[in-house]
Amino acid sequence: MASTGAFPTPLVMRLLAASVSVSYKAGNIIRDILKTGELGIIEKGRNDLQTEADRAAQRCIVATLHKHFPKVAIFGEESLDPAIRIPEDYIVKDFDPEVLSHPCPTGYKDVTDDQVVVWVDPLDGTAEFTQGLLDHVTVLIGVAVNGEAKGGVIYQPYYNYQEGPDATLGQCIWGLVGLGAFGFQPQNPPVGKNLITTTRSHSDWMVTEAVNSCEPTDIIRVGGAGHKVVLLLEGKVHAYVFASKGCKKWDTCAPEAVLHAIGGHLTDLLGKPILYYANVQRTNSGGVLATLHNHQWYVDKIPAEIKENFISDVPSDGMIDKKKQLVEQIVCFHCGGDAGSSVDPPEFNQVDYSDASADVSELSKK
Repeated sequence: MASTGAFPTPLVMRLLAASVSVSYKAGNIIRDILKTGELGIIEKGRNDLQTEADRAAQRCIVATLHKHFPKVAIFGEESLDPAIRIPEDYIVKDFDPEVLSHPCPTGYKDVTDDQVVVWVDPLDGTAEFTQGLLDHVTVLIGVAVNGEAKGGVIYQPYYNYQEGPDATLGQCIWGLVGLGAFGFQPQNPPVGKNLITTTRSHSDWMVTEAVNSCEPTDIIRVGGAGHKVVLLLEGKVHAYVFASKGCKKWDTCAPEAVLHAIGGHLTDLLGKPILYYANVQRTNSGGVLATLHNHQWYVDKIPAEIKENFISDVPSDGMIDKKKQLVEQIVCFHCGGDAGSSVDPPEFNQVDYSDASADVSELSKK
């Protein structure tokens, strides 16, 4: 077990360190398979492809994380044959030292296996990968704590690929809410413009109308949820608007965590949180809206006739219970008792569960 001095490194930091390390390996696997030209494309559904690169990268990531964290729930996008043997060199043994060099925020120090869910998209932007739009491709590993996206890794296997055959490829961005985001230089988008990114291949009238309602000065149509959020991080767009139920939890968990770690927001179109506990529905039925600034302005711009087609995630009983516990602790503090929670990560008390339980507000009045 990785450790800092005489004390074991907290689970969340070890999980992020392992995720960063394995993302590099997954990127190598993806690049190697593309070089062979044998992509092994399977159509999972309409506009939904799977390649051997998706399959191999997921085997690498899930096998590595399961080896190190056998009690943590891990969900990957791809449905794979469990009988296929995983090559021994797919198991990454190292923990990224740069991640481990950072202090763990207090709120995560006592997080346990059962509070964590990992969401893996081994190759986000598969269609673009098959079409040669390689800068759209990302490897996404998201870490949810108590149902909320808190840690994330976004690896770009083909970062810098347009610089020529001798260019060094790959960039790993990672972040943890309460600690920050690393591996890139955050930039603010241009003043006086409103650049909006959205899907390039899954558009319909609702997607188009939602984007247009936000008054864009230009629309950037690209593939991959991870790539769209990277555009936000790099200051190339102001918002990511997707009025569709096409995104899944593995598409948004890692990008949301990284964006949130630098002060941005990723919610559904109603402005409600997307939740990531183990039994949550996999589809983001509320759509996706992500921004670095002025998030509520964009939420308010989405027409009501569009919003009524989407449904926000419902918090689990466990999340509601923890919210109640937090309120009880706050009430106890005002009564002279102990304050704070050793298990809830930073900003837990800021999450709006939208009437998740009327009992919460009643508790605070007692």
